Amino acid sequence: MRSGEPSVLVDATAVPADRGGVGRYVDSLVAALDADGAPISVVCQSRDIELYTRLAPSSRVLPAPDSVSTRTARLTWEQTTLPRLVRRIGANVLHSPHYTTPLANPAASVVTLHDATFFTDAVLHSSVKARFFRGWTRAALARASMCVVPSEATASELVRVAGADATRLEVVPHGVDTDRFHPPSPEEVDAARAALDLGSTPYVAFLGALEPRKNVPALIRGFANACRGRADPPALVLAGQPGWDSQVERALDAVPHRLRVIRAGYLAFEHLAGFLGGAEVVAYPSLGEGFGLPVLEAMSCGACVLTTRRLALPEVGGDAVSYCGVGAGDIGAALAELLDDRTLRATLAAAAQRRAKEFSWSLSADAHREVYARAAARARVAH
Repeated sequence: MRSGEPSVLVDATAVPADRGGVGRYVDSLVAALDADGAPISVVCQSRDIELYTRLAPSSRVLPAPDSVSTRTARLTWEQTTLPRLVRRIGANVLHSPHYTTPLANPAASVVTLHDATFFTDAVLHSSVKARFFRGWTRAALARASMCVVPSEATASELVRVAGADATRLEVVPHGVDTDRFHPPSPEEVDAARAALDLGSTPYVAFLGALEPRKNVPALIRGFANACRGRADPPALVLAGQPGWDSQVERALDAVPHRLRVIRAGYLAFEHLAGFLGGAEVVAYPSLGEGFGLPVLEAMSCGACVLTTRRLALPEVGGDAVSYCGVGAGDIGAALAELLDDRTLRATLAAAAQRRAKEFSWSLSADAHREVYARAAARARVAH
């Protein structure tokens, strides 16, 4: 603990049971803060008590009521009971890591805003979700002492479309969990293949929710284009939650019967390194990301990655990934080039591993601690 460092309560109650990107952010940040000796407490759902006790053994872990398992009840608890908890434990800073935060907060507040696509590409989200997160983004920008954003692109977009005060935004890139996302052993690749019933078939991998922003229908059509005329085409494996993109089924229906597309659904964490690192190409043709954690995780696994230049993705991929447009034709052409060039794939995979090492949760935790200190100082001046 550093001299004069504020005590922080991290509200992890919004983390879903399925550890998607936000869950991996909160879990990894809490573990890194604890390992670095930061004075934190964590409040979480009762199902996560054991997890956070293990991730943060030197920190205080507090259970929220079981009722917060529903979104409405959690928001009510956040607005009414969480401020009392902040006061009771004497926290100087409350970190709300997923957009929402108490409107009446006795401590300094830090809110993480993960992206601005609820403003810039609202049609890519359900209308209810877009309205909800636009409202809470504006509330956080107006009321929080500081807001953390994961990329320069997100900071710029929030200034442009939401009138954010740039002096109250701090860009803190995510890290990557190298225990989970690493170049896989042959045994890990074999286990992932067995879990997917792939046998020895080469494959193109996608990992993420099947939602409109991920552009999966264009990936499916682009994959079919890239495989046209190939005597021994790879499979396409779509791993991740079902999402709500109604166009996925239509795209799948148009895939030629000789091509194999596997909807793997949720893939267990122990298979992710083998799945990503064992792919010929990891394709992630997103229409825009606030950061692009799946791209970084695939890079850390030594994958050859194909993605787009939308929003924050070039900040993550740099020169270590291949880029394409968002249309099926562009995706297919770029994918075909990679499938035809083993040397290029190997060169990109090696570059990806090197670049991924520039991102760490330790660095992210250190930057968060600086934000907490700035937020506490701002709150003292305000009072």
